[in-house]
Amino acid sequence: MRVGELSKRSGVPVPTIKYYLREGLLPAGVLTSPNQAHYDDEHLRRLRLVRALVDVGGLSIAAVRDVLAAIDNRDESLHEKLGAVQEAISQPGSGELDPLAVEDVLAFVRRQGEEYCDVTESNVTHMLAMALSAARSVGHDHFHDLLDPYLEGLKIIAQADVEYVARRGSPDDVIEGMVVGTLIGDAVLKAVRRLAHTQASRKVIGDGSAD
Repeated sequence: MRVGELSKRSGVPVPTIKYYLREGLLPAGVLTSPNQAHYDDEHLRRLRLVRALVDVGGLSIAAVRDVLAAIDNRDESLHEKLGAVQEAISQPGSGELDPLAVEDVLAFVRRQGEEYCDVTESNVTHMLAMALSAARSVGHDHFHDLLDPYLEGLKIIAQADVEYVARRGSPDDVIEGMVVGTLIGDAVLKAVRRLAHTQASRKVIGDGSAD
């Protein structure tokens, strides 16, 4: 297919496709003439993934490049690639870390049998430390008390996530399913958590109605 058809089938404008090509996020097509290139279903698949990372995940072009590099790394096991992808799509943001929040994260990961010398070595632990630092900055110094119950609840969700993507076909399908599933899943979890809060609030606090 030519770039126009690739645009039509993906819903991505031609100028955006050309930008992704220049940035190396999309492999070059096969030249059929000096000014024309042919693209196939693999280009369409990669383009949809890039669009999901940008639109759904809100990732920067640099972060998208890291995700794609993790996906394309043929030297790692599937488990290692999944971990690399999770690191790449986890964006801790910038800001000063509260030393006490860092200690909270270190204590948490040690309780899980892990050791980290520096939480900033991992995007995931860095992101967690940033969140706890923000909590401390607004007076919620004991938010870390929620980490263990959060983890227990999220293990069920993580199991469902992995089983969902493991049923897909090739390793590439599994990796891409994890990327898109994690990004979409994060948005779904936010919404479902708010619904659960309503139910929990009614049960624990009451809805204010007369008995």
